[in-house]
Amino acid sequence: MAEILVVDDEIGIRELLSEILGDEGHSVLLAENAQQARKVRDDNPLDLVLLDIWMPDTDGLALLKEWAATGKLTMPVIMMSGHATIDTAVEATRIGALDFLEKPIALQKLLKAVEQGLVRGKAARAQAVAAAAAPAPQAGSTAAIPMPERVLPAQGGPTVEFHPLASPPAGGLHPLGAASPAGGHSGVTIALRDLPLDLPLREARDAFERAYFEHHLAREMGSMTRVAEKTGLERTHLYRKLKQLGIDLSRGAWRRQPNH
Repeated sequence: MAEILVVDDEIGIRELLSEILGDEGHSVLLAENAQQARKVRDDNPLDLVLLDIWMPDTDGLALLKEWAATGKLTMPVIMMSGHATIDTAVEATRIGALDFLEKPIALQKLLKAVEQGLVRGKAARAQAVAAAAAPAPQAGSTAAIPMPERVLPAQGGPTVEFHPLASPPAGGLHPLGAASPAGGHSGVTIALRDLPLDLPLREARDAFERAYFEHHLAREMGSMTRVAEKTGLERTHLYRKLKQLGIDLSRGAWRRQPNH
């Protein structure tokens, strides 16, 4: 388990990354601005920092420069931005950033960058221990920083669609999760009487989707990987959908539910 700091002024991004990294077994600390990030950096032995570039008080590049100038850039830093240019990415890596991720960040790109950052940080700490007994490097020497691959925005994931039946299928009602009758709609069928039909369309759709995802969370004991596979959603989009629907994602909450 690694200690990771996420610095971003958007609460949605902080919560999303916290859920994803927490689900991977990491301990996640959060900061919404440079002032909070400084304090967390000084109070905790961080293994990695995910740092947003555009923030209201001090931007991420300025904070990165500050850490580099004061000898506090002792952990790998991965920069994030939704509006940065190639020049910005080059500048960030020149200062000392390990990688650069463009928002919206695809889940696999995020996890790969974090894994590589943690490996790099572990290797750097091992080298520091080994170098403690060796002669100090000459003044002015710098370590080469590889240019990161350009990370493209995540493609929009599939959406969940629901097609209510005009009438109950022949042979009885089919509960959620049952197969459709031969010759009928290829998806799951639900009896009209079990739907929240008296609600406005948006609320009815949200009620259905909430029940749908809670059903799969309970069946898969809270495993986001398996729920993503079952529902056909990329995991980043799955987290966003669950948050939007107000589904409790407290760590371990769904793992206490029995299998259905």
